[in-house]
Amino acid sequence: MFLRNTALLLVGIISISATAAEVDFNRDIRPILTSNCYQCHGPDDKARKAKLRLDQEKSTREVLEDMVEFITSKDPEQIMPPPKSGKQLTPAQIETLRQWIAQGAPWDEHWSLKPLRRPAAPELTAAGKEWGRNPIDHFTFTKQSELKLTPSPQADSLTLIRRLTFDLTGLPPTPGQIDAFLKNKSPDAYNKLVDRLLASPHYGERWGRHWLDVVKYADTCGYDKDK
Repeated sequence: MFLRNTALLLVGIISISATAAEVDFNRDIRPILTSNCYQCHGPDDKARKAKLRLDQEKSTREVLEDMVEFITSKDPEQIMPPPKSGKQLTPAQIETLRQWIAQGAPWDEHWSLKPLRRPAAPELTAAGKEWGRNPIDHFTFTKQSELKLTPSPQADSLTLIRRLTFDLTGLPPTPGQIDAFLKNKSPDAYNKLVDRLLASPHYGERWGRHWLDVVKYADTCGYDKDK
């Protein structure tokens, strides 16, 4: 009895939390649909059942009134996801879907399909303005301030060329490249160094290697279909 009452209390807490908070489609709903529904009601037309696509807004809205009935049904022939799929929604997931529908089922595109928008950079204190040089520094300094950290001192030129060359090409700078950078006192010396390294074939070798690792090139010489 104690365990049953505790379980009911937890479900109640979940329900209250879901009611109090605005449900976000990409954060709260899309993961539920992706994990439990898209296998049979997703983009794969060969695996799709009942001609229903829950990855599209129009098709999903047509079945909203029936969705709660199906996901809460006790009938093994009606409940979704079906038992034979090996998937089962948790009480929290069901409550999240209920709340989403109650809020009008707001839809949102996947982040990869939405245009990029530059966020506003946080305002800096006097110390931050003295240290920061670009918008990224605004975010860095603000987070450091929250954690009660202070920026490290600026690295000297020798350290900068070593760090940057290793990062972009995976190789150390040559003595001649170091001497040339140390002697260059122009304000855009660092930017020119970045441009030179990005134009280097070693940059492509360095970062292309990660994709070769993904296809296990060192193990297989590439998959046969990747000719």
